[in-house]
Amino acid sequence: MDQATILVVDDELFFRQLYRDLLSEGGHKVEVYDNGDDVIARMAAGDVDLVLTDMVMPGRCGLEVLRAARALVDPPEVILVTGHASLESAIHALKNGARDYLVKPFNPEELKHLVKVCLDQRRLLNENQQLQHQIHLFQTGQTLSSLIELDRLLPRAVEVFQREFGGGYGISFLLNADKKPVLQGAVGIEQPAAEPILPQVLPFLAEVRGLKCLTAEELKKITAGSGFDSLCVLPLYNEGELKGGLVFGDGPLAMMDQTLPKERLHYLSEQVALGFENSCRYQDAQDLMYTDDLTGLYNYRYMNIALNQESRRSQRYGLKFSLIFIDIDRFKGINDRHGHLAGSAALQEIAGLLRGCVRDVDTLFRFGGDEFAAMLVETDSAAARVVAERIRKSIADHTFLQDREQSCHLTATAGYSTFPSDALDCTELLDLADRAMYDGKRVRNVLRGVQELGHE
Repeated sequence: MDQATILVVDDELFFRQLYRDLLSEGGHKVEVYDNGDDVIARMAAGDVDLVLTDMVMPGRCGLEVLRAARALVDPPEVILVTGHASLESAIHALKNGARDYLVKPFNPEELKHLVKVCLDQRRLLNENQQLQHQIHLFQTGQTLSSLIELDRLLPRAVEVFQREFGGGYGISFLLNADKKPVLQGAVGIEQPAAEPILPQVLPFLAEVRGLKCLTAEELKKITAGSGFDSLCVLPLYNEGELKGGLVFGDGPLAMMDQTLPKERLHYLSEQVALGFENSCRYQDAQDLMYTDDLTGLYNYRYMNIALNQESRRSQRYGLKFSLIFIDIDRFKGINDRHGHLAGSAALQEIAGLLRGCVRDVDTLFRFGGDEFAAMLVETDSAAARVVAERIRKSIADHTFLQDREQSCHLTATAGYSTFPSDALDCTELLDLADRAMYDGKRVRNVLRGVQELGHE
């Protein structure tokens, strides 16, 4: 605190001049007043470090000055000076927030020492508060960079930046395979209003690293909604490729650009970007762990996770879901006649056929070898049979290995079970679908439901 601003209020001219002379020697900026009303108005304007006020004055007294100071957002320190008032009243002032008190007449050196101690304590307190802010900022940044699940990182990032901008709305999005923005979440704005904004802000993210606040001219190009007073975008990259972003609009602080804590925003932007890259790497690792390398379908390891998740969801909302097991009939003949590379190519074609037979919300698995499975959400037994027949017919009608000039045909046998009508346990549900499929293998190129077990 190189130069402190000190307000002196005393109705006696002698003391006002004395305070000014003594305190100005210390290099402080000293302002003097002769009544409580004026000093209270000056305190409200801000940028005051210390108030030295007489206890008893015409109009508003020293205690009222103290109360007005304590009511401010960033209150100055207050030293009460008592002469005619009793010592007890000065102690009462200390209990109500005064930093210290002086008794008239006082030693000038005592005044200087008291003011110095008071200002030193204020400086230390401010430094401590700044340190606490820095620690909190660091902890927030560390939290953002360590969140490796996107469904946790994106909402948390929106929340943090909204706080920095003082409110407004926040939107998170990811780019799909076609590089189109897909809304992930919106706070402070309804989804129908948020979605049209995304394609219009996307061009502003190109070649941008870090947070970008749109200029007035750029804002005019955003026609979605009713117009914006401010709009900021944060692109999110992985391995140098744009993968998503955050959009913030109409935050009160963003409208007054000079008040934005730019260093804090820059730091937080870096931590969100780091967290996003970590999240993408984590997702890639999960995909490798749960994805079949050959077909790109999920593997058996992920099948158990998906079944457990869907069974909990179905139980909670009173829904049904079905599981279809598919086995390719006499697939070994492909490998024997054309070799294992041809067999691998045929399995990839089967995976493509399966994708064309189910919805995007359904999940496909390569169970192992030439066995596949499909989990159909919100699907009863009758609907599962329709999908199973679609799969069987799609495989039976397809000519495999045409591009290798090794054309051949295959058939498939499918068994299916439904939760909760056939089983309440995922292991049992899986076992029943497997048994139904193997029951059908006695005939081949057929479907079997749980109710048909043991019947040709």
